[in-house]
Amino acid sequence: MDLSNERVMNRVLITSITPYFLERRSFWFEENLNKILRARKTQTFWRDNTLFLEKGQKVNLSEILRKLDELGYEKVFKVSEPGEFSQRGGIVDVFPVNSRFSVRFEFLGNKIENIEKREFEIEDEERQKELLKKKLKSQKLFSDLKGLKKGDYLVHLDHGIGYFNGFSTIVHDGRDLLKKYYLLEYGGGDKLYVPVGLERKLTRYIGFGEPKLSRLGSTLWQRTKRKIKEEAQNFARELLAVFAKKEISRRIPYLQKGISQSLDATFEYSLTPDQIEVLKEIAGDLEKEKPMDRIVCGDVGFGKTEVALRAATRVAENGRQVAMICPTTILASQHLNVFQKRLKNLPFRVEILSRLQPKNIQRKITRELEEGKIDILIGTHRVLSRDVKFQNLGLLIVDDEQKFGVRQKEKLRTLKPNIDILSLSATPIPRTLYMALSSLKDISLIRTPPEGRKGIKTYIAPFKKEIIKKAIEAELERDGQIYFLHNRIETILAFKKFLEKLKTGVKIGILHGRLEEKEMVKVMDDFQKGKFDLLLATTIIENGLDLPRVNTLIVDAATKLGLSQAYQIRGRIGRSYIQSFAYFFYPKKKLTPLAKKRLKALKRAEELGSGYRIALADLEIRGAGNVLGKEQSGNINRIGLNLYCQMLSQAVERLKPN
Repeated sequence: MDLSNERVMNRVLITSITPYFLERRSFWFEENLNKILRARKTQTFWRDNTLFLEKGQKVNLSEILRKLDELGYEKVFKVSEPGEFSQRGGIVDVFPVNSRFSVRFEFLGNKIENIEKREFEIEDEERQKELLKKKLKSQKLFSDLKGLKKGDYLVHLDHGIGYFNGFSTIVHDGRDLLKKYYLLEYGGGDKLYVPVGLERKLTRYIGFGEPKLSRLGSTLWQRTKRKIKEEAQNFARELLAVFAKKEISRRIPYLQKGISQSLDATFEYSLTPDQIEVLKEIAGDLEKEKPMDRIVCGDVGFGKTEVALRAATRVAENGRQVAMICPTTILASQHLNVFQKRLKNLPFRVEILSRLQPKNIQRKITRELEEGKIDILIGTHRVLSRDVKFQNLGLLIVDDEQKFGVRQKEKLRTLKPNIDILSLSATPIPRTLYMALSSLKDISLIRTPPEGRKGIKTYIAPFKKEIIKKAIEAELERDGQIYFLHNRIETILAFKKFLEKLKTGVKIGILHGRLEEKEMVKVMDDFQKGKFDLLLATTIIENGLDLPRVNTLIVDAATKLGLSQAYQIRGRIGRSYIQSFAYFFYPKKKLTPLAKKRLKALKRAEELGSGYRIALADLEIRGAGNVLGKEQSGNINRIGLNLYCQMLSQAVERLKPN
């Protein structure tokens, strides 16, 4: 930048919004300006990532605007922060990320007639750089374009809502260099070519219905964005007031003391890259004084339990107790077995608590818990009862967090604001997902499947007994087992007779929530031991039944399931390297538009690691109005959920205390 303190300037360097440049303060660019200008002549990196403009320079205005777009700058109605630019006629305002102040360029035709400093100047440059880094991270999170199809609606940060019409390849700069672009079509037949590599300016449109296409060149989009940003900032203030108590809570950091390191060696599988990253993030949380509030989102069988186990051990070795709550006794029992097996050589006591235990056992556990004799307690909703008191609770783990109401999850924190909370989910409920995306929770994604895991082939069709017969016979032929979901207890015995009439020779067991606990455990034990081939069950199977021989799922009346629920149930198969098959049947004449949309979304998310996207689709289908209220719903519909959450996330970050 020009070192002069005068408002009038002769030359300006503008750098791209990348971590490389955000690590450097503005004075570094001032001191090294001549070196940078020399590097621009010979090095592609500096040419591609910087823009140098001088007073009197002849340059096409449209080229300058295109370059600012490629450098990652956001087009706004009025510039107020680094990383923004605006244009009105021949006047272009830019706030370079490598500068403490904004700059105005006045063009006369294709000549830069004047350059001057503007009134906006940042006081805390370091804080501003941190906000820009977080903005980059959030843009990457919201710009998940995997599986993008022609006909999808996309939101461009600078130009608004467009219709994706595939990719286009164009000769670049009159040379033989070909460049690939996203082709977006706008209202009035306008077209926009977005370079591949600039995805962070694009988000999927998620709203309540078909959006209205924007018009290129109109100031309406910039004004709309500005208004919604202001409203998002007001909403962020309200949210931060609610979470203020959590923000100021502090506790002693949890240091790794060696016991938890010895646990790592007993894990019989190799950690996936995503698991390693999530474990680093959790370790970083636990080493801080501020309590953790993190949600780990990953498909069934992708290793969330291992992440939870290591976090629990880290807290326990620092002398604090851990509570893990699960939606069902079956899932709690499965976790108990895993924890006790892995911790058998370590000095920690793990117990289970549920309403189905004898009263004297429950009293003994609650007494010893209060005395501090139990290190890790795994249980159902029973853990949240009034008579359950911890001597020194440090960490709450919520498994399958979408099964718990907000009040239930907040109950323990109300009693003890400085506890750490780790939530696990394949498909986080919209409210939790929204909070995660808006910086009030931290979110970690486990998207990498374990080695050898295959995607589940999914078929969606009208109910047909011939297909059911073939599916059962195919699984029996390879000596596998089958889940058959029939979610009506009243007709489940009649449905068993229907399956027997197919004459496949399959042996059938029945499982539902009205069975006695002992009978449930016996049915599952017999199924696991192979005493029958097909488990005819209600949605009780969606929680924690990990059986590698079960590789076919058949669902009757699939339209009655929620999208997240259907996805979760499908995740109960395909737990090994064997190809799995899921069949979702619907009544021929009773498929509503909403049910059809839900089933299509499930089919689209056939590949492994799609739980996060399913949660977004679920939010779209159920309507964000339930999550954010009517006022925010209107804003979401105008700019799309992803961009709204991005704005809200950035507003929260700006308003958070340093």
